[in-house]
Amino acid sequence: MARIQALSMDPRPPGCEKLSGHADRYRVRQGDYRVVYAANDTERMVLIVKIGHRREVYR
Repeated sequence: MARIQALSMDPRPPGCEKLSGHADRYRVRQGDYRVVYAANDTERMVLIVKIGHRREVYR
């Protein structure tokens, strides 16, 4: 939960990775889980797209 809340202060923290094929989507690791999110700088918004186990989150 703290990792998700931290995205509001820094939408591109160290360790985040940009997803290929998407202009504004990133992923961040939280243990065995991945948080996939979109960062919109003009609206200053972070939208959580999906949270799931690393094996299944990209399906």
